[in-house]
Amino acid sequence: MDTEAPIQAGGALSGLPTREQVLEALKIVKDPEIPVNVVDLGLIYEVEVQDSGLVNISMTLTSVGCPVQDLIRSDAEMAVGRLDGVREVNVEFVWSPPWGPDKMTEDGKRQMRMFGFNV
Repeated sequence: MDTEAPIQAGGALSGLPTREQVLEALKIVKDPEIPVNVVDLGLIYEVEVQDSGLVNISMTLTSVGCPVQDLIRSDAEMAVGRLDGVREVNVEFVWSPPWGPDKMTEDGKRQMRMFGFNV
């Protein structure tokens, strides 16, 4: 899934956050085992902001058995829920396509290298 495609129409005129604002809010969410946010890790696959104020997020994790899945979900819900116009946040974990280091942003790869990871 292309994380660069404009897939919702929120914005200042509608009183809803834009896709970019949702992604920016998600940058405070980190996997406690990896020192990089979920956006730069490439874990966010889709963001949809509905006119009702519902924000649907499809994301993955670095592994199917991630022990902090519930923590990451609640952190994402809280981060996005703080945005103006958001009434509800739904985070769905998907496993296809599987995550790989190729999904990381260049900034994410740089951050990983700073912490000694080979990416």
